[in-house]
Amino acid sequence: MNKVTLEIGGMSCGMCEAHIKDVVRSIYPKAKKVSSSFKKGETTFLIDGEPDFEKLRDAVVKTGYDFNGGSFAPYEKKGLFGL
Repeated sequence: MNKVTLEIGGMSCGMCEAHIKDVVRSIYPKAKKVSSSFKKGETTFLIDGEPDFEKLRDAVVKTGYDFNGGSFAPYEKKGLFGL
């Protein structure tokens, strides 16, 4: 499982966060822990395999926001109390 982080410009409220989460879920219906923060300007989610940043960029831009980059790294679930 990989944790994907997208840098999104133009989000200014909770509704903007919801729009981006919908974009992610439309491309990756099985994505887990989809989260957006307009204050941080980022969206994160978990998927199996590698993300298609070109497809994500096109969908984000089509929705009216700026795609400022993305990254991913292996995700390991932490146990109780982060151990």
